[in-house]
Amino acid sequence: MSAPSWATPWRRAGASEPRRSGPKIALIGNCQAREVGHAIRLMKPGSPVTYIPMVTLRREYGDLLGLAKALSAYDYVFSQFFPSDLIAGGYPGLADIEKRLRPFPTIVFPAYHPDMVYAGAVARLSALKLARSPLGQYHSAIALCAYRLGLTVAQTTTLYREEVFARLGYLASWDMAVQDLLANARSIGFPLDGEIVRWARRSSFMHGINHPKSFVIGDIARRLLDESGLSPEPVAVEDYLGDELARDVVWPIYPAIAEAYGLSGSYLFKARPRGKAFPALYDLTGFIAASFELYAQTDEAGRACDRVDAWIATPGILDLFMAAKAA
Repeated sequence: MSAPSWATPWRRAGASEPRRSGPKIALIGNCQAREVGHAIRLMKPGSPVTYIPMVTLRREYGDLLGLAKALSAYDYVFSQFFPSDLIAGGYPGLADIEKRLRPFPTIVFPAYHPDMVYAGAVARLSALKLARSPLGQYHSAIALCAYRLGLTVAQTTTLYREEVFARLGYLASWDMAVQDLLANARSIGFPLDGEIVRWARRSSFMHGINHPKSFVIGDIARRLLDESGLSPEPVAVEDYLGDELARDVVWPIYPAIAEAYGLSGSYLFKARPRGKAFPALYDLTGFIAASFELYAQTDEAGRACDRVDAWIATPGILDLFMAAKAA
């Protein structure tokens, strides 16, 4: 008979995590809210945390009264803004009913990745019908415009250079991106003026236009706890949990753009992996070619993009693409 193992208790069902009996916390929002929830579970280990995806609100709760009733079971409710087309009344309506609602910002910052766009029907969250790309739903505006104008893959590749980026405004998007982020954060009473300076000094702080790195997520989670009177553990999310959003799509910072910010750049595009498989990686030519293959299977409405429409209607920008086509 073998000796009892010291590890036996760790294998018992339910023994992997201590029971959480602290204040109950609910978070409403998108994938960023999910990661903020993970960070709060780390920083407030005694508290149960529930993530409520905003895209499920109408289906799961029917209306704001149903949602408010469900939220009454929680001690703290944190939420990103969500529009009325996801549930009638949206965030403002819920704030009128649920006085404990504490807003936190959705981080959108395109300065590092100004070429990253959506294509398809994007006007309403409840009716999103986005065109597929090799990286899920994220497209290169340059590649999409080139395809619509009839350029080849090889011709399109020549457009990814500093001269073109400058003409498209890609090298001068920092100030506007900062102003938009700070204005949106201030409008909900969650100013980020100090945080954005710290984030930018640390490194690039985004994996794409709407996927912040884990230290950004950690700062938001810590603020929510601190400002709610809940003392967070003084730990770094990246040290304990890694960077979950890095497992999703990673869009490169193009070399000429990276150089403007004192960073290292590349043209290596990473897709979200399937299961435990190694993620698909594309160099620039491979990404453009894979994008074109998908565009050939997409109807005209699926290739719609306001930015590309504006470029095609602007003679100076159109000339850049047509010169590449003629070369």
